[in-house]
Amino acid sequence: MSAIRELHQQLTSKERSAVEIAQAQLDQAQAVEPKLNSFVSLTAEKALAQAKAVDEKIAAGEDIGLLAGIPIALKDNLCTKGIRTTCSSKILENFVPPYESTVTERLEAAGAVFVGKTNLDEFAMGGSTENSAFKTTSNPWDIARVPGGSSGGSAAAVAGGQAPISLGSDTGGSIRQPASFCGIVGMKPTYGLVSRFGLVAFASSLDQIGPFGRTVEDTAILLSAVAGHDPKDATSLNVEIPDYTKSLKTDLKGRTIGVIKETFGDGIDSAVGAAVNVAIDQLKALGAKVKTISCPRFNYGVSAYYIIAPCEASANLARYDGVRYGLRAKEPNLLSMYNKTRAEGFGDEVKRRIMIGTYALSAGYYDAFYLKAQKVRTLIKQDFEKAFEDVDILVSPTAPSTAFKAGANDDPLSMYLLDLMTIPVNMAGLPGMSVPCGFDTDGMPIGLQLISNVLREDLLFEVGHAYEQATDWHKTSPKL
Repeated sequence: MSAIRELHQQLTSKERSAVEIAQAQLDQAQAVEPKLNSFVSLTAEKALAQAKAVDEKIAAGEDIGLLAGIPIALKDNLCTKGIRTTCSSKILENFVPPYESTVTERLEAAGAVFVGKTNLDEFAMGGSTENSAFKTTSNPWDIARVPGGSSGGSAAAVAGGQAPISLGSDTGGSIRQPASFCGIVGMKPTYGLVSRFGLVAFASSLDQIGPFGRTVEDTAILLSAVAGHDPKDATSLNVEIPDYTKSLKTDLKGRTIGVIKETFGDGIDSAVGAAVNVAIDQLKALGAKVKTISCPRFNYGVSAYYIIAPCEASANLARYDGVRYGLRAKEPNLLSMYNKTRAEGFGDEVKRRIMIGTYALSAGYYDAFYLKAQKVRTLIKQDFEKAFEDVDILVSPTAPSTAFKAGANDDPLSMYLLDLMTIPVNMAGLPGMSVPCGFDTDGMPIGLQLISNVLREDLLFEVGHAYEQATDWHKTSPKL
């Protein structure tokens, strides 16, 4: 049973109160926090107040929704009114937003209980959560290893039992890759399905908020709650949001699944390749037809992404100048104040990406870099469109390897290649999901990536759930 349904049952049968559940969850989060460092801040006061409100509703005989009284962890780049939102950056260390993001507003209206704000790579730039200005989050399966990134804190919190569900953001794989590294389910919805209002921007044409959970059903329930049109976000899609839990099936008869040929080449860890191939056989056993599909421009995703994303980041991060909010260096004149504030406030990776983006956008280089990268993006999108004429779902490994030891991957280029499988999905604005599909010889989790066409989240939940029910990977949890 999904964690959300189990807790909901306990609440409606009055076996436990929302305050008891919240307190137990906060105690658990605090107990393992010294090992994991998943959170930038725990919000106990807020959580207990939200839980109390749910108990009052139950006492008054009111019906409660599925998310009422359910503890959730929130990535610390989602604005929460009156609660510090840092993006794990020194520049926003003491920033308290005066407004609520749309997703947290929707969760609050649904009665969810906010356990805390989770650690991330600074401004969501990174794949290991080692770029946080405050702490390095550990992987619950082996605390010497990274949890992935940039939503590493959100993934570690769910895998480590600190919260049953969490929200992250995914710009080039920042939900799916940590879900793979931490052995949980993580999904990135279609671009524009979930409002980005109140999500601190990294690369506006790529960023998307999405759910983490221990099961596919948990992510389906959470997505149903946060998705939907928002007039405050110009990129928000005005579409009907179905109840995604209605898509959960246990067989795949009549479905055609395409295996992306380009994702099984060089650079794939042998254990990852083997586990994903076994998972594909399982999909066949569930009744799906499986065929090999070529997306010839798939591998150009990384090089195009590392032009487009830094260009957008360079523009988005120009607002952190020490004038309106955030860190301000004490300097006698304006220009030196700008320079010193940004030099002190941003970490190395953020500076690196701002410089790449500013260079690529500068006079004489715009056509050679940014424009060309956007053309490659269109070609990647066309490859996917062609593939979906023949298949319902595409599959690949989520990441080329399992989680590595903290500090072992200090070369930025090898770090960027970790997003090889996930980036093209963001470039095309498609939904993608990572489900656990095995372990390597060191006992580290491996993820299977499922990709569907625009607005076909229902197919991800259908295939993911059928695979999950036929296997036991989601039932295993780390011994902390």
